[in-house]
Amino acid sequence: MRPPRSKSLIFDIYGGFVRPLGGWIAIADLITLMDDLGVDQQTVRSSVSRMSRKGMLVRRRLADQSGYELSPQAEAILEEGDQRIFAGTQPAVIADGWALAVFSVPEDQRGKRHQLRSQLTWLGFGNLGGGVWLAPRRVLERGAEAVRRLQLEQYVDLFEAHYREFDELRALVDRCWDLDRVGGLYAEFVETVTPLLGRWRRSGTADRERLAFIDFTTVLHRWRKMPYLDPGLPLELLPGDWRGTRAAELFGEVVDRLEKPALGYVERLINGSS
Repeated sequence: MRPPRSKSLIFDIYGGFVRPLGGWIAIADLITLMDDLGVDQQTVRSSVSRMSRKGMLVRRRLADQSGYELSPQAEAILEEGDQRIFAGTQPAVIADGWALAVFSVPEDQRGKRHQLRSQLTWLGFGNLGGGVWLAPRRVLERGAEAVRRLQLEQYVDLFEAHYREFDELRALVDRCWDLDRVGGLYAEFVETVTPLLGRWRRSGTADRERLAFIDFTTVLHRWRKMPYLDPGLPLELLPGDWRGTRAAELFGEVVDRLEKPALGYVERLINGSS
């Protein structure tokens, strides 16, 4: 796996630990946590500075310490992400049908066109060709919300659909989504997390809060993108060697075993009692 990016890890620390502990962290404590994850001080300061300039973090002094809290924009992103990351992606039902998005956004709004494509992809839509995008029916309303946020209603049409002819539905799915790539990422996740959990099952978490923090944050970082890449297709349309269900089970066990001791480690650090 590629090494985690510092900006993404900072987001994971804020989302997984800083929010439940009041929403603010001293830069010195953030540097300590990132050092636990193998990221040096200069990289952390540079990443925090960029995130602040982009409006994701807000600088604030508290008890004579310089630190940062999440901006309202970043809070909203993390709250939406929690629903996807911790609830998981449940398989859709073929009988429920499909959401179909058809759009043609003019060239002078190509920036918004790119944003629309990105948001549809994150919602689970796959590109059938040109400006035609397909997803399980259950994401129709969220697709409509994305269109409204971008103020592109006049260029987009949304439909509820059922597939009739003239190809096998599985072949249609292969045209829209790269399931081999997603399945490969799930398999990689399973291969990485299985031995990690094996060590924790044998040894438990007593007196190992720092290691729990390192392992939990690393696994959370690896998992974070998966619910956005997985469109949640019906089980009948997935490859026979699909590892998504097993990967979700392993992530759930990591949360159950490691989240509490990891949070305890961060809380003690922030409170100055580590």
